[in-house]
Amino acid sequence: MQLAPGPVGTKIIGLGSHQGDRVVTNHDIAKLVDTSDEWIQSRVGIKTRRLAREDQSLTDMAVEAGKKAVADSGLDPNDIDTVIIATCTMPSTIPNAAAQVAARIGVGRAGAFDVNAACAGFCYAMATASDLVRGGSSRYALVIGAERFTDWVDWTDRSTCIIFADGAGAAVIGPSDEPAIGPVAWESAGGLAEMIGVTPQRYLYQEGQSVFRWATTENWPVAERAVELAGLKLSDIDALVPHQANLRIVESIAKELRGRGAREDLVVARDIVTSGNTSSASIPIALDHMREAGEISSGDVLLLIGFGAGLVSAGQVVICP
Repeated sequence: MQLAPGPVGTKIIGLGSHQGDRVVTNHDIAKLVDTSDEWIQSRVGIKTRRLAREDQSLTDMAVEAGKKAVADSGLDPNDIDTVIIATCTMPSTIPNAAAQVAARIGVGRAGAFDVNAACAGFCYAMATASDLVRGGSSRYALVIGAERFTDWVDWTDRSTCIIFADGAGAAVIGPSDEPAIGPVAWESAGGLAEMIGVTPQRYLYQEGQSVFRWATTENWPVAERAVELAGLKLSDIDALVPHQANLRIVESIAKELRGRGAREDLVVARDIVTSGNTSSASIPIALDHMREAGEISSGDVLLLIGFGAGLVSAGQVVICP
């Protein structure tokens, strides 16, 4: 007796995103704390960010992003049998977000669970979904990164309130005759966990300079290893889509990879400028925006790298749907 074989590979077959409805400028932030448009742009590169309305929940945004990704895939919601949500800002750990979102999208009787790897969450969730599909445990999986930082930011703290935003991005993962999602390269540095956390008052904090040094020195090797695991060279990569933490971090990683063989015409995601830092949602939102803007197109080879609280990192190579 022999078990049925699984697919050779997996691929992204649909993308979607949805952001908070309120556009907040640096001038708006300057009314709350001692800062300015020039100061914010020079430190983190953000011009505007999107925040949720008071009545717009994390699951509301996840539902909208998920619906768009399923529609983009051409599947019926009932074709989805697994829903994974990457998030670190649910108001409560119980109930999870995934089951609620699955029900609201119309996915029937799907497996549903949340993943918390903070800003690396989407990459962790997509790697899990890809392996589930390849292993035969799932046929089509919906992966959503969703965050609502509005409730977790102290709006009198200049070090955090200028950065974070709200939104959701989603991808549908399905089987493929040829691999179009590479193996994940991931790692953790739990000894540095205190660099990013939550206060007893439930406000996010981070040690800005320490996080910046870690992000710019310890994460490009993860991206490079993801390329090696995919059997490619850095020169094969068409676009770099890192977590949108800070424009200086994004540019630093891109510069390092170019110095190690990436092409000068490498397209680099800079969604941070108008979207802010949406943690686990930042990579799929950037992917959706870049495809819509024509910066990436079907068949392009993309290098994703997420990094954040934990501390954790994850990278993988994917083919643009």
